[in-house]
Amino acid sequence: MNLETPNVDLPSTDKEVVPEKIEDEEINEPLIHCELCDAELVHKLAQVLLPGLSTACVDNTSGDIFRTPGSVAAEMRKEMVDYITMRSEICVAESIILDNAPDAEVSDHPYDIISDFVEDFAATKRNLFSRVSGWVLSEKREDKIDDFVQEMDINGFWPLDRREAIAQVLLRNVDFKSEFHCDQKFHSVEELAEHVVNCGFRSLICTNEGCTATFCANHAEQHDSICPFKIILCEQKCSAFIMRREMDRHCITDCPMKLVNCPFHNLGCQSPVPYSLISQHCSESFDSHLLHILHSVHKEANEETLKHRQQQLEEASSLDYLRGLQNLRLLTSKIKEMDSKLGPLVVIGTKEDTEEAKDDASSETDEEKDKSNAADEKKGVPNAAEETKDASISTEEMKADASIVIQECNN
Repeated sequence: MNLETPNVDLPSTDKEVVPEKIEDEEINEPLIHCELCDAELVHKLAQVLLPGLSTACVDNTSGDIFRTPGSVAAEMRKEMVDYITMRSEICVAESIILDNAPDAEVSDHPYDIISDFVEDFAATKRNLFSRVSGWVLSEKREDKIDDFVQEMDINGFWPLDRREAIAQVLLRNVDFKSEFHCDQKFHSVEELAEHVVNCGFRSLICTNEGCTATFCANHAEQHDSICPFKIILCEQKCSAFIMRREMDRHCITDCPMKLVNCPFHNLGCQSPVPYSLISQHCSESFDSHLLHILHSVHKEANEETLKHRQQQLEEASSLDYLRGLQNLRLLTSKIKEMDSKLGPLVVIGTKEDTEEAKDDASSETDEEKDKSNAADEKKGVPNAAEETKDASISTEEMKADASIVIQECNN
């Protein structure tokens, strides 16, 4: 497809740009504006223009057998530049109207504003077929737009430097708060030149090897904090210096401080351990690992019994030579061999088990007493309480008879 390339956008940038001079009404002296802008945002805005033009061309010629997107591209580009430039110049008035409108939610970021201008222009170029056929929602439309963007890019129909020149003008028009362009003014070219060297919006190129990012000086620190090509110290605190974009792979594969499962993980040790510190971990956690091994040997034993068995092993022979041993099978085999020499396992009840046993015994005793008393009552045998009561009654009767006898003798 042949694309015409008439010079309908801003002049070529190979000519020397003369700083704009503006008469100051108060002091009646010429002032020179600094033309520097946020290079990163300018580049981002330039990237929006080509897809916007492609969308307008595709939607304007869809269903038309006599016209193609390429045949209208040159004219459409001129109309688009004029439209978005005009909208950017009256953007202040539009923003005031929208701010006063109820329930209005409008972004004041230059990228959002200019993107809306481009979308609005493309929407005005939809022909009748595009509006009524559901073409706007079709996947085929998106594919055709992408294909035409690539075709224009390959043929150099709208070079990036020219789009960036337009984007810079648009940015200055819509950046009301001067957050993305320099608004400084100077009385001479010499003052401007001195300012440009230190201007926060001067363009910088990343110095990290492999990175070609361009950004303004104000964003240098922000870029440095996220640059994928920057060499930084390992995030897991090993001694290696790694490129940021390679950090994830290093931390997972090569880093000696990567976290791995303990060699005794399957027996119950759930501690994640740095790869280079496994030996130290096995030495420091030997006692807990020994309990895990004993538990695998004596599965039904309680914790108190296993601790007692561990103490027996330590008393029988020194276990220091086994500390730090990482081979699970070898250590388990040696512990089993030593355990077998100690004879049968002596089960030790826990404190809770002892208290429960006492409670059970006392309850059984009370139950036996109750059963015994019930059996005696059935047989007519008085229980101990009744016998004591009868004995006290007999004693009182004997005392009464004795007092009667004494009174008769006296008489």
